[in-house]
Amino acid sequence: MCPPFPTTPAEPDRPAAPGRAPLPSSVVVRDRFRRQKTRDTAPELALRREVHAQGLRYRVDVAPLPGLRRSADLVFPRARIAAFVDGCFWHSCPRHPTAPKANAQWWQHKLERTVQRDRETDRALTSAGWAVVRVWEHEAPDQAAQRVLAAWAARRGPLTSDPSRVLPMDENSDTANPPVPAGD
Repeated sequence: MCPPFPTTPAEPDRPAAPGRAPLPSSVVVRDRFRRQKTRDTAPELALRREVHAQGLRYRVDVAPLPGLRRSADLVFPRARIAAFVDGCFWHSCPRHPTAPKANAQWWQHKLERTVQRDRETDRALTSAGWAVVRVWEHEAPDQAAQRVLAAWAARRGPLTSDPSRVLPMDENSDTANPPVPAGD
């Protein structure tokens, strides 16, 4: 059995053991961070609903590239599009800057490293031929979905939800081509 968590707050800005996070400043803070979701957050679900309503299909919480130890929130494998819904705190939103007071130096380094990792991920995906769409949690889901749809259209052509749409007839055939699929 694990020893109980100390009930007294940690010392502000006390150095963490190498490779370890400092103790939370209180039990309340510890519990809040333990409840923090890593997937299926409200902004992510809202974006997924909007994109799905437009007819696109996607994979959820998948690493777009083999060996990439980072997963995208929405992945469109055939179109090679990876969409990330970034939280304002965790990814250092320039519109909503937040600087924790407890363990400030540790948090500053952690958040800077998160942003650096985001840029590394963007570069890795882009160099592998993927399009990357970054969405802030504060963005309106319909507007964020439009950015995803624009990336889709740039890679796969305009999206249609009309199953009766067919391509023009082939000159060497008596029948039309099969309907164009509505999504990935």
